[in-house]
Amino acid sequence: MRKFIFVFLFLIISLSYLFEVDELLAKKFTFINDLKHSYINKMLLISSNIEKHLNQLETIEHLRAENTTLKEYQILYTTAQKQLETLKDFFVNVEFPQNNSIIELVKVLSYISYDDFTKVWLDKEPENDKIFGLISDNYAAGIALNRNDKLVGLLNGNKDCSYAVFLGEGKFPGILTSSDTKDEVQIKYIPFWANIKKGDEVITSGMDNIFFEGLKVGRITEIIDLPDMKIAKVKPYANVLQKKFFYTYKTISNVEINEVKKNEKKATSN
Repeated sequence: MRKFIFVFLFLIISLSYLFEVDELLAKKFTFINDLKHSYINKMLLISSNIEKHLNQLETIEHLRAENTTLKEYQILYTTAQKQLETLKDFFVNVEFPQNNSIIELVKVLSYISYDDFTKVWLDKEPENDKIFGLISDNYAAGIALNRNDKLVGLLNGNKDCSYAVFLGEGKFPGILTSSDTKDEVQIKYIPFWANIKKGDEVITSGMDNIFFEGLKVGRITEIIDLPDMKIAKVKPYANVLQKKFFYTYKTISNVEINEVKKNEKKATSN
């Protein structure tokens, strides 16, 4: 009887132990299974985030490229708008003479030297020894001539810029040249008997075929009397510095007019 009870108790304890081990293993495996699912979910989340990040990078690069293109178009638009405004000012202010002449708009390319802002390269083909008059805002601004097969603009105040002018109501003749005073020019070879005074207006005479008669130059600020002539210092009307465009003026003969008409007919027929 005692042996039977002992065997019975042993079986009960053994079965209990086996059930506890099985439950413990089940718990262990459940933890590992949860860990596995958690790892997989984390990896899926990370992969999704990486994909989103790569898509965002691609979108950012695309937007950057579009932004760069838009900035380039904006710069071109702003530049074109400024040029149109400049051209509009020219067409409003410039009066065209009623004679045989050609007036063309030319662009300033650059200064020839950065220590002299009164000498510039112009975007126009020169014509041998022809000297053009330069006009800005309906005022005489200088001359343009051929230098080494390039058109050079010599603006008012440049030592090599000179052209014929009239002074005062009496239209006394003189030659405009450079002056030692900044922002001024001087008129030489004025007859000593010329009745001129401070404040008189100076205009182009057209006697040298560089300009037409009557283009305004400036006003007299000082008169110097010499034994054989007078010299007048003049404040020019035209502000020639930092200009982007000028008009070139030249007189033409009847032969040149006929040649221009022939070229226009050829261009129209083509």
